[in-house]
Amino acid sequence: STFNRDWKAAAANPSPASSIEGRWEGKWLSDHNGHNGRLRALIRRLDNGQYETRFHAKYGGILSFGMQVNLDVKPAGGLWQFSGEENLGKSYGMYRYEGKASATNFFSTYKASFDHGTFQMTRPKP
Repeated sequence: STFNRDWKAAAANPSPASSIEGRWEGKWLSDHNGHNGRLRALIRRLDNGQYETRFHAKYGGILSFGMQVNLDVKPAGGLWQFSGEENLGKSYGMYRYEGKASATNFFSTYKASFDHGTFQMTRPKP
């Protein structure tokens, strides 16, 4: 995975406060089974207006997994509202994301056929 390399490189380019783009970190929580762990994300705007969002999550402190989704993002009263879905294959199925972000806080729900929960993140400290 190139996530860690890209995460470090993105630290050199701070994100403008007027954008959802850039680095985010926090935690994920499954409302289905209580599993949780560290979560990081890299968000960048694509030419088609969507935002590529790469998530990197930890579970149990040792297992890690990544996922990517293109989000549709719309400004809404000083915030950004977003939604998107990604088919993660036969093992995981369709994941749907919906949430909102400010310049400093990111909150999303996720839903899949076998799991649902939340992502909560903030901007990492420099």
